[in-house]
Order: sequence, then structure tokens, then C-alpha cells
Amino acid sequence: MLSALEKFAPLPLQESWDNAGLQLGLTEAEVSGALLCLDVNEKIVDEAIAKGCNLIVSHHPLLFRGLKQISGADYVQRCVIKAIKHDVVIVSMHTNMDNALDGVNWKIAERLGLKGCKFFAQKTVDGLEAGSGVVGDLPSEIGARAFVELVKNKFHVECAMCNELLERPIRKVAICGGAGDFLLPEAMGEGADAFITGEMHYHLYFGHEQQIQICVIGHYQSEQFTAEIFRDIIQRECPDVKTFVADTSTNPIYYY
Repeated sequence: MLSALEKFAPLPLQESWDNAGLQLGLTEAEVSGALLCLDVNEKIVDEAIAKGCNLIVSHHPLLFRGLKQISGADYVQRCVIKAIKHDVVIVSMHTNMDNALDGVNWKIAERLGLKGCKFFAQKTVDGLEAGSGVVGDLPSEIGARAFVELVKNKFHVECAMCNELLERPIRKVAICGGAGDFLLPEAMGEGADAFITGEMHYHLYFGHEQQIQICVIGHYQSEQFTAEIFRDIIQRECPDVKTFVADTSTNPIYYY
């Protein structure tokens, strides 16, 4: 099953700073069930155990940096201890899934109903077409306020952080899920009317008034449907494996 995920989003597609792939455990064991999620925390490991899953597939890696001790001092160490104790394997598909064809950004585009989608900030890795962002067109142009409401509705967000509303219609939309503000110049270079991402630094909102509609919806919110990609891959390639999209919300940010 790991090979099916890596065939869809090969590990060479990940960024140099990333740590996608096998995080923990032995892959020779037969999969009793796979829990699919955005992040790994203790509640996710507990949910996997409760559902009889010995595999967790996450988007964000549990292990970004090397551990110098495993003493239970923080949630990462406690997850490692609990997963090993219960023979749970943890695999993460992170920036390789961000950069892959039909990956994270394509899922966002699908939720919005964009047409004619293509990569931007495109690259070729080991002969594979890849890209950090996706750009496409809405079925018809809409006003800026209606666009923001559409995004909020499709991603179930309580609020969106935007620059001033455009006074022209929006049709072409550029997307980079997660922390994607580095792609704002490329989105403008594509002639996009709007740019959707999960996080943006404060100063980047300045200077683009009436150039492009910035719409920032939260890191978790922008990538929340990634588990559906994992589910579809596994059900297509390994139909005998039970899959569960996690019920646990791992978003650490609350809006009051």
C-alpha cells in the first residue's frame, strides 16, 4: 500500500527540507486498517487503535527533526511511544503530495469547481510533471465578495483574511494550500484575479490593492480534504484495505 501512495506522489517530489515517507514502524506487517489524517497527535493514535488500524497515513509528518530522546516530554515523543507500543505504522505524504499531479492543490481546485486547471511554479522532477501551485478558472466570473463567500462556504471557514475587495470580477484563481504566500508573485504572473492560500505574512498583504484578491483561509482549513486523496488512492489500488478518514480534528487554532 505504501508503494501505491508513493507511486501517486513519489518521494523525490518532496522539498529538500521535508521528511515525507515512512515515519515509524515496520512495513512488512499486513494492514488491518488505515486511518487517514492531516496531522498526527495523541488523539489520532488513540483513534487508530480504537478502530483497529495499524497504519496511520498523514499529510504533515510527525517527525520533522531528529529526536535526541524519547521520554514522553512532548506530544511527538508520546505519539512515538504509543505507536510503537501498539504496533502502529505511521507514513506521511507531505510536500510530495503538494507537488504531485492531482495532489493537494488539485483537491482544493476541485472543491471550488475550477476548470482548465494547470500547474504554476512548474518543475520537472525525475521526468515527472510537478508544481507548487495550481491555477484554473471559475465556471463564470463573480464579484469579489461573492468569491470570498464561496470559498468560506466550500471550506467551512468562519472567516477569511483578505486584502481590500477587488472592484472587478474574479474568474482566474491561483491556489497553494498550507503556507503558500511565497507563490503570490507567481500567481500574479499567471494573471490570476485571486490567490487562495492557508497562511500569509502580514506585510505581503500590502501593495496589491486592485491587483489581485488575496484570500487566506487557514493552514488546516486549506488542506483538510487531503485525507480524501489518500482514501481514493488506497481504495483504488488496495481495495481490500479498510480505510477511515479520521473523525478527530487536529486543528490547533481556535477562533473566538
